Amino acid sequence: MFFKTQEGKHKILELYHKKLQELNIDYSEKLIKTTFGVTNIIVTGDAKNPPLFLIHGTGGCAPQILESFPKLSQKYRVYAIDVLAQPNKSAEQKLDMKTLDYGKWVIELVKYLKLQEVTLVGFSFGGLISLKTLEYNESYIKEVFLIAPVYLVNGNPFKNLFQIFIPLKSFIKTGKHEKIKKILNTLFSEYDDFALHFMSATFQHCNMDFSPLPVLKKKSAQNIKSPITIFACEDDIMFPGRKMVKKAKTLFNSPLELILLENSKHVPGRIHLDLIQSRILK
Repeated sequence: MFFKTQEGKHKILELYHKKLQELNIDYSEKLIKTTFGVTNIIVTGDAKNPPLFLIHGTGGCAPQILESFPKLSQKYRVYAIDVLAQPNKSAEQKLDMKTLDYGKWVIELVKYLKLQEVTLVGFSFGGLISLKTLEYNESYIKEVFLIAPVYLVNGNPFKNLFQIFIPLKSFIKTGKHEKIKKILNTLFSEYDDFALHFMSATFQHCNMDFSPLPVLKKKSAQNIKSPITIFACEDDIMFPGRKMVKKAKTLFNSPLELILLENSKHVPGRIHLDLIQSRILK
């Protein structure tokens, strides 16, 4: 199970609902039964607008990524997906990253909602999910925007060990806030109290997956035809931006735009989030 206890799950969902209410938006929620587990989706924006899937990263939830891109619903019908086996309202079923199951899951959602020409916006692990979708069946997808995506490159394992994983293990064991703040300072360009409390609760009350992250194979990448825009973060310790830009140039034959966010850590700050949002709306 993803949540260690029902009490821990309750604490996280309290934070989830608090953030959702703070957004002060008109929305509806859909619970969709899929082969891989029940999936919760927050829907906002005019139903006549073209569809866009917002897919958050590890340790995240739909309200968080909606907050990051508040203007997308002006142009799109936005479907913010609670990723499976994450601190949110979807099922606790974890999928195998080595297979195309995440892509199959997304296409099930697309078909259930009877959508075509879907734009995908994936942050971090949501980037892996987006690319798995293209690998599996890109016929329903119009274009893809990837922000500091998993699945293209990995950072220095020793840096990650000492700057992220050792402090994380220490925080899980002791609950000391200086440990979680060290992790957030490494990963976030900037963060607020909600991010601190939500990430603290997630690491304390959830069974996190620390499996090695796969990397997209060139043969699979070159079969992809959909337009892709990648926002790589220059100071991202986990998925280094310059390394990502260099690698992406060798991987894809599809229309590709590469944007390096200078002085940005893995989670971009408000200035860069606004830049990304403007580019998606363009």
